[in-house]
Amino acid sequence: MKRVLNKELNKHIGKSVKLCGWVNSRRDHGKIIFIDLRDRTGLSQIVFTSKCEPCGLSEKLRPEWVIEITGEVKKRPKGMINPKLETGKVEIKAENLKILSEAKTLPFAIDTSGFEINEEKRLKHRYLDLRRGRMANNLRIRQKVIHFMRDFLIKQEFTEIETPILTKSTPEGARDFLVPSRTGSGQFFALPQSPQQYKQFLMVAGIEKYFQIARCLRDEDPRGDRQAEHTQLDVEMSFTSQEEILNLTEELYTNLVKKIFPDKKIAKTPFFRMTYKEAMGKYKSDKPDLRKNKKDPNELAFAFITDFPMFEYKKGDKKWGAMHHPFTMPQTRDIKEIKKSPKDILAYQYDFVLNGYEIGGGSLRTIDLDILTAVFEVLGHKKEDIKKNFKNYFEAFSYGVPPHGGIAPGIDRFLSVVLNEPNIREVIAFPKTGDNRDLMMGVPSEVTQEQLKELHIKIAK
Repeated sequence: MKRVLNKELNKHIGKSVKLCGWVNSRRDHGKIIFIDLRDRTGLSQIVFTSKCEPCGLSEKLRPEWVIEITGEVKKRPKGMINPKLETGKVEIKAENLKILSEAKTLPFAIDTSGFEINEEKRLKHRYLDLRRGRMANNLRIRQKVIHFMRDFLIKQEFTEIETPILTKSTPEGARDFLVPSRTGSGQFFALPQSPQQYKQFLMVAGIEKYFQIARCLRDEDPRGDRQAEHTQLDVEMSFTSQEEILNLTEELYTNLVKKIFPDKKIAKTPFFRMTYKEAMGKYKSDKPDLRKNKKDPNELAFAFITDFPMFEYKKGDKKWGAMHHPFTMPQTRDIKEIKKSPKDILAYQYDFVLNGYEIGGGSLRTIDLDILTAVFEVLGHKKEDIKKNFKNYFEAFSYGVPPHGGIAPGIDRFLSVVLNEPNIREVIAFPKTGDNRDLMMGVPSEVTQEQLKELHIKIAK
């Protein structure tokens, strides 16, 4: 007999069906036992009477045991209808019961929001925490959002392309995660902070319109609402303009909200737009919360912040850094001006903001190698080091490169805001703690001396 899901029971009244799932609760009324069976689609009520064959076995059942039930789908008596459940008008008269797996008492309740539980305990037993209705729903909505993004961009003739996870370490932004090479003694791969160089090489290759649901990894210092790895929608286009990229993003998110979050109200369309200077002057922030009523959880105030400074002075390091990244195009082609007055140079950089959070960013890219070299010089790199570290970049661009640009909205941050979750860990299946630990898997962890020896690595104590 083929398994039936709880949500399908209303179509099988009077028929015998097989159900599989978890014991959500058990109520013993002497001669009759009720079990609420949970599967991914909801709950159903199973009735065991003293006359039925599996009644004795049903007395053993406890919460979270995994079972298989066969029985007849019957209409509930009028006084027993539960209007809160999709299956509230039917119940299953048990005919056979098979216990597939027993379960210990759970370390915490899963029928609550979970916020009352210590988060480290939740993360340690994440596979149990994900049984929680809110968490399972978050993951399903996440899938719907990603599916919508894919469909939207494919219809716009974008090509989805995966880029490597093992790549080259480059001094372009945050600290890299390094992966030692076993076959190349003393050599390392790096995990990608973003697909930045690869997507630009795809533009050189003539792809013209690329996207990817990309995993990005950055070895940043511990921060409460950041993750060492996150997921972003990565988009790049050739022969484009800043206006075209922003309009595409606005169209995508307007339609996405309308389709998947119909209860949400977008505060303003077209989305708010202002320069970095205007935002800092008026709101003292480059990611202002522009909602009319900040207590309204259904209001979404999207905004684009444009014309960022190309450089920012890092007092701690006593040197200039890139406000976004070095490949961003300055709003001047005067190399002398770039080197002489870096504080005055604006960039074709833009951030995507929602309800006071940055949910994405992008820029037009520099394709003039002389300008790119000047930018790296301002950042403190020597000419010979620039050409060494970015040899493949300079080589590729010497064969003819189209003007291009892109944007990379973060999926985790957007979901946490639109779902009114307190942090991004609530919308990620297996997140790490604020200090980059995976409590479920117990990592980071030590490895054996044999592994270190193979990799030609010694641990300095």
